[in-house]
Amino acid sequence: MSYVNPIHRFGLQRFPSAARDAGVDGLIVSDCPPEEMGELLVAMQGAGIHPVLLVAPTSPARRISLISAKGRGYIYYVSLRGVTGPRDRLPEDLEAGVQRIRALTDKPVAVGFGISTPEQARAVAALADAVIVGSAVVATVERSLESSDLVARVGEYVESLRSAIG
Repeated sequence: MSYVNPIHRFGLQRFPSAARDAGVDGLIVSDCPPEEMGELLVAMQGAGIHPVLLVAPTSPARRISLISAKGRGYIYYVSLRGVTGPRDRLPEDLEAGVQRIRALTDKPVAVGFGISTPEQARAVAALADAVIVGSAVVATVERSLESSDLVARVGEYVESLRSAIG
């Protein structure tokens, strides 16, 4: 995941190949809408890097179709309106949002933003093809920074999520 400015500074043509050589196979450029990816999209495809594009709960059908056509790999459904971070509960319209995307694409749908508990991960896994947990992992790292067993604590947390989704 990156913003477009560091990629541009590195070189739109060079970055995808360097990322591939480092082991990257998919890239989210969160501040670059698909309509403006142009040269970067071509370079990513040439390097075999999958552009992972984001769909919001407010995305209209025509935009979801555009994202599906330009993206590769999977559709990343940003399940929340607002910013990411752990939440007490999942959005009430999550199932409807996933169904709306599925009606417009044959690509797998991954859901992220706000997922932080094993129960939430299980519920999302029942609806989607993949569950994305980011902020809650970072929060676990932050809580464990002074601990000698930081890696074990993060591993236990991630394992609790994995076990929940089977």
